[in-house]
Amino acid sequence: MFDNWVPINAKTVARWFVNHADRDAGEAITQLKLQKLVYYADAWFLANFNKPLVTENFEAWAHGPAIRSLYAKYRNHGWEALPREKGSHPDSNVAGFLEAVYDEYGQFSAKALERMTHDEDPWRRARGGLSPEAASNTVIPKLDIRNYYAAKIGKEEIKKLQD
Repeated sequence: MFDNWVPINAKTVARWFVNHADRDAGEAITQLKLQKLVYYADAWFLANFNKPLVTENFEAWAHGPAIRSLYAKYRNHGWEALPREKGSHPDSNVAGFLEAVYDEYGQFSAKALERMTHDEDPWRRARGGLSPEAASNTVIPKLDIRNYYAAKIGKEEIKKLQD
């Protein structure tokens, strides 16, 4: 299904999550929650297909994995729910994958997702010995992310991601 996959811009994935939230049911996506949803989508895509979903790298920020361009786009919203957006959407195969990620992680609050990423090795290793609140722009290697999540589904460690 994703043999010829070419990674897409994180903003396209983010837009899908923002627009997917069921506002009528009280769901809201804040910038913090959005960063974690995009992270988990990329992590599980890496684990399942040995290639990244998004082109950008995540950095090990104090509040968990974050993509700088997403922060720049949404930072003016602070802790408020993000409004619906217009623009391109991922194809239906990717949308089905994102739906599965949302079903698993969308139920959690932004702070719960932050705590979850803080308990996981990729973020912790990238942070090194930094205190939890210290600033950092260290990239979390996609290979580390892939191997951590792939191990959760019984896959072997790899040394290189697919092109």
